Amino acid sequence: MPSASGTTPGKLPFVVWVLAAGTFLMGTTEFVVAGLLPELAGDLGVSVSHAGLLITAFAIGMIIGSPTMALATLRLPQRRTLILALAVFCLGHLVAALSTSFTIVLAARVVTALATGAFWSVGFVVATTAAGPNNATRATGVMIGGLTLANVVGVPIGSFAGQFTGWRGPFWALAVLSGLAAVFIGRFIPAQGQRVEVSIRAEVRALRQGRLWLALAAAMLIMGGVLATYTYVTPLLTDRAGIPAGAVPLVLIAFGVGALGGTTTGGRLGDRRPMVTTITAAAATALVLLLLIPLSGNPVTATLLVFLMGLTGFTVNPVVTALAMRFAGDAPTLTSALTTSAFNTGIAAGSAIAGTALDSSLGLTGPPLVGTVIAALTLLPLIALAVHGVSGKGRIVAQSSPPTQTRHDEPAQVPSQH
Repeated sequence: MPSASGTTPGKLPFVVWVLAAGTFLMGTTEFVVAGLLPELAGDLGVSVSHAGLLITAFAIGMIIGSPTMALATLRLPQRRTLILALAVFCLGHLVAALSTSFTIVLAARVVTALATGAFWSVGFVVATTAAGPNNATRATGVMIGGLTLANVVGVPIGSFAGQFTGWRGPFWALAVLSGLAAVFIGRFIPAQGQRVEVSIRAEVRALRQGRLWLALAAAMLIMGGVLATYTYVTPLLTDRAGIPAGAVPLVLIAFGVGALGGTTTGGRLGDRRPMVTTITAAAATALVLLLLIPLSGNPVTATLLVFLMGLTGFTVNPVVTALAMRFAGDAPTLTSALTTSAFNTGIAAGSAIAGTALDSSLGLTGPPLVGTVIAALTLLPLIALAVHGVSGKGRIVAQSSPPTQTRHDEPAQVPSQH
């Protein structure tokens, strides 16, 4: 059995896996709508493009809502915040499943995004604190792995089920599963009597560190590069590589498997060699995206490169997330929320720029070219972070323990001995 602090190398507390299950549900709800748009649009009496606002609204809710909800719930006990977030998440899906109004469904998506932001910002803090300094990055990788697994398993299953039950079926399923997740969270995150005040000023003051913003910039850029290409990978695979439309989901599953492998790799290597891991992975991502331009005409090489795009790109995510939270010290909650916002900002901006490139003379090779440039730009903050960390306080991974701040229901954490 792992210790409460989770400092035993190679082992993680069970609560980390419970929280990862929560991120799996929330990752599924963010992306499953894309596979249900035609059915949803027809049932609610709107066009498919108008129904696409349900995806945009969720992304905007995540960008704005994550830091907002982190501050709003800062003085609440962590366990209560997580349970309330899952309860609101459940209620949002129930309202959407019962409604016949597009406006109400849209509003429910925004509320659901706010709950997701609150869960992620607090969940990452709980997971890394429980795991301890020796396994903090691995715990972050498991949390992000829940989101990645949603794309491999949750989204395809939800889209497939929606063809038989209608779009409301997956919404009902997510409501039930999130209710069960709330029960598990209540069971495996014990409440404690000690009360420690949490300072909003300290959370904001932590944002003054330049290293923190370099980590956030890297998070935004790497996701922008990968998602700029991934958003429009289907026409690249069908029209350029000649892959049948029916086989495209298999290639997308290959991307998801690669992404899951990337988060696992980053989680395992990032604690020991964070800068070597991220710089190597970012450079490899830029190279893979660049190779997609000339080699995407062949179905075998195109499939392999899509897999490698997920593997290399997602290796960076758990490391920069864990570094950002370490830099925040005893005020990690707002930083965790901003990391979520950074990822979603990269997704929104990268896909928007790639869409413009797709409509230009570059055509199908436009998105990979945009992705290459953005991924290459990720090296700038990472190199600056490596130089700043080495010249400042030594190895970044040894600069501080994971967050020791507690909320009203957590006992004070004792830093482990190195």
